[in-house]
Amino acid sequence: MAHILIVSATQFEIQPLLEKYSIIVTGDGLVDSYIGENRKLSVLITGVGMVNTAFQIGKNSHQVYDAIINVGICGAFNHYLKLGDVVHVTNDELSEMGAENSDEFLKYKDLELGGTNVYENKWIMRSKEIAELKTVKGITVNKVHGNTESIERVKKLFSPDVESMEGAAFFAACKGFSNYTQIRAVSNYVEKRDKTKWEIQLAISNLNKKVLNILTELFDAN
Repeated sequence: MAHILIVSATQFEIQPLLEKYSIIVTGDGLVDSYIGENRKLSVLITGVGMVNTAFQIGKNSHQVYDAIINVGICGAFNHYLKLGDVVHVTNDELSEMGAENSDEFLKYKDLELGGTNVYENKWIMRSKEIAELKTVKGITVNKVHGNTESIERVKKLFSPDVESMEGAAFFAACKGFSNYTQIRAVSNYVEKRDKTKWEIQLAISNLNKKVLNILTELFDAN
């Protein structure tokens, strides 16, 4: 039986998927739904942020999954990505880990503390649907950027394509699993906060269409 776990910070980001598979979510945590005889889909709603994400994955790490996919919306730093684009985040960094030295920001790797704040996906399953996506680099933050100076600073330091509040924590928490990756849709550009310019519903619609196609492909292959 193929067992796939979908991880999302919030219910509303995957509402179309939940409706497609008649999955009822009553709060944060793991929800299972059996689909057919040889397929099982589990959904984990973690709550927003890296702490909630890492905690919930750790809490459910005793399960065995053939694939784990973190899905959600994100902000894009560069306009070569269009609002509504679905992207494949394969590299993600905890960009706030570091130290201030007067006006200078010291990156974590320069502190010589050991360990890392940079994480990557691990994906070995064949998927034409995923291969078609643009591959991007992400940063994970507690405070999303909305200040021109801080945006330019983080772009210079990390050269990110997108930002989220969960991605790198998801990768870090999944290191003990064999097959995991991150799929997101661009809902807004990282700039001075103006929600009238955001395309959240478009991003969610495109994201869920792609994720449903991925699930169909992966289930049919097993």
